[in-house]
Amino acid sequence: MAQSDENAASGEPRPRSAGISYQELLDTDPYPVPEVLRLTSPRLLGNDDIPNDRYTSREWHEREVEHLWRRVWQFACREEQIPHVGSHVVYDIANLSFIVMRSAPGEIKAFYNACLHRGRQLKDHSGRCSEIRCPFHGFAWDLQGNLSDIPARWDFPHVDDAVFSLPEAKVGTWGGFVFINPDPDAGPLQEFLGDMPTHFERWNLQDRYIQGHVSKVIRANWKVAQEAFCESYHVGGTHPQALPYLGDINSQVDVWDTFARIITPGGTASPLLGWEPTEEEILRYMLDIRVDEENFVALGEGQTARAASAAAARERWRPVVGDGVDTWSDAEFIDNIDYTLFPNFHPWGAYNRIVYRFRPNGDDHRTCIMEVFLLAPFEGERPLPAKTTHLGPDDEWTAAPELGMLAKVFQQDSFNMPMVQKGLEQTAKPGVTLASYQESKVRWLHHLLGEWVEG
Repeated sequence: MAQSDENAASGEPRPRSAGISYQELLDTDPYPVPEVLRLTSPRLLGNDDIPNDRYTSREWHEREVEHLWRRVWQFACREEQIPHVGSHVVYDIANLSFIVMRSAPGEIKAFYNACLHRGRQLKDHSGRCSEIRCPFHGFAWDLQGNLSDIPARWDFPHVDDAVFSLPEAKVGTWGGFVFINPDPDAGPLQEFLGDMPTHFERWNLQDRYIQGHVSKVIRANWKVAQEAFCESYHVGGTHPQALPYLGDINSQVDVWDTFARIITPGGTASPLLGWEPTEEEILRYMLDIRVDEENFVALGEGQTARAASAAAARERWRPVVGDGVDTWSDAEFIDNIDYTLFPNFHPWGAYNRIVYRFRPNGDDHRTCIMEVFLLAPFEGERPLPAKTTHLGPDDEWTAAPELGMLAKVFQQDSFNMPMVQKGLEQTAKPGVTLASYQESKVRWLHHLLGEWVEG
């Protein structure tokens, strides 16, 4: 039986699954719940189908490059990946490439990755340098992008050093992340972020380090891959093992302007399960403990699986972050709090380490790169960022042991994605049909995408 909540945008009721809502679940939390989790912003953006050509059309891809990737703020790297003057990361998006560099103490620049002489790509990989010198003929620029050397300078009297500096994209930083925007007329990053930084004040992503970074090529459009992580409606079909402990269709979806989130509660059974697990059974499924194995997290008298797993997580984090863990709610330890900043940046809230990024695989609109960053708190000196594990389209996520149990979940998701792409290419139906509420974060992405690409 469906229930209904109020749609904040229209004042009309919206459908909701039977069972406990996320806000009702928060009412049971034995610890104070932060106000950021009490915010609700449901928005229903209509029920029109999403045209298939947004996933399959070369023309649409080229419009995305021109009207989206050349104009939007986008996550390029973490500050810790460019710690020293001269440290740089090569950031590629579609057919564009940028050198994101710490050009001076406290200064980051993003240069177009092309020589102004004959166009050779200036940097082929990330690293550290004292100058930017083209490997082809040796034209060179200093770390500020100023022309510093032309071999056989006498033969270029027509080159004016003052106007031969490397073109730049705009740069902004937030939470330890470096963003770039190729549009010279773009507004500041903080304006684009809106209120999202206030949501993360409590969770302080600045003081994290890259504990793991895995990049995988997937045979699907970047939106096909991303959308699998924008809703929990797929859990019953794709991750049925999670139904005893994950409130999939009781997730809360919130949509603001340039950012949105979905919160999927842990330690509570799905209404789709079909049977009612005991608290011990919920805990065993959460921890992947077999019937013949001993449960190393015991339930106290009257204790719920949700409370027990949160208590265990507190103790795991205590050696790193101290007794501050006692001020955090159970929800912050075990719920999936997945934010998305348009168009492709997914930082998770609270103590979850996950950050996703989805982007086209070079200029191929039928394949993409999905990246998983694991950002962990630390004590003392910041550890060095983990090296990136690169996985090809035929590699399994389990080839990246740093992901732990997440690898199996991602493998289940990735199994679907190429088949979705194939289906979209061959279907007779011209559009994708979305749920009104559960997939409203997917619809929000396309609503904005339409404004950028078509508007």
